[in-house]
Amino acid sequence: MTACVPHPFPYQGSKRAIADRILACFPGTVGRLVEPFCGSAAVSIAAAARGVATKIWLNDLNAPLMALWTEILERPLELATTYEGLWHEQQGDRKAFFRQVRSEFNSSHQPAHLLYLLARIVKGSVRYSAAGVFNQSPDNRRSGMRPGAMRRQLLHVNQLLAGRTLASSRDFRTVVARTTTTDLIYMDPPYQGTSASRDRRYLSGLAYADFADALRDMNDNNLSYIVSYDGQTGDKAYGRPLPVDLRLKHLHIDAGRSTQSTLLGNNQHTVESLYISPTLAERLRDVKGQRKADVARQAVLFQ
Repeated sequence: MTACVPHPFPYQGSKRAIADRILACFPGTVGRLVEPFCGSAAVSIAAAARGVATKIWLNDLNAPLMALWTEILERPLELATTYEGLWHEQQGDRKAFFRQVRSEFNSSHQPAHLLYLLARIVKGSVRYSAAGVFNQSPDNRRSGMRPGAMRRQLLHVNQLLAGRTLASSRDFRTVVARTTTTDLIYMDPPYQGTSASRDRRYLSGLAYADFADALRDMNDNNLSYIVSYDGQTGDKAYGRPLPVDLRLKHLHIDAGRSTQSTLLGNNQHTVESLYISPTLAERLRDVKGQRKADVARQAVLFQ
């Protein structure tokens, strides 16, 4: 992504690096972009920055995360000021201060505390206990984003999203049930295979069969959606492909060199899967009157 697209906090699994590739699957400008599993909202932020989404609905079952998004949308200056205070206060003993803020966050779920934790944790990798307690450790080599940079990022995101964005914390099925055929839904649900019932990166897991059934209902309702769901790094695959009977267009995106692979001294690339719903595929085929470059870009998807 280019520098003009802000990135207020790191979040493992974020699609920031491939957001433009995902936007290439949009049928021109969409009336409303819906992210039921928004996380760091990388795709929505990119869509707003590129002018390809008029309205946006951000949702995540993680209620404290959505409380943070509400602060970014409604009170970015206050959030930035509180973060600055935490950032300066940590300078005596960063490790002990992180543990203190983490404990306070688990008791009160203050949005600014979560922002500080996200800025400090190892590789932006959120972790929760089985009881839903935030338990990730800090990266003690770094202090987190400097206050001035954080303020600029928060204000830039606010300028892009405020006034056009709804934030909520609901089950994704509830969100999908309130979408229409004119919306575009982008879904990046919890990864498969990390645990039988609960992924420690998320407050709740999502069973493969349940998600596939939800997609069948979405097909029956002629909804347009894009799904990031499985992938591969080197020879290691993550998760099963989605069922063939869903009739999804399956694309593969080179997401670049794997960070974990690099740390281990390897040179393996991560390939992300992207699935396009039958209704969206038809919308892309039927697009008329676009610039030749746009038509050519979309035609590549269906070769």
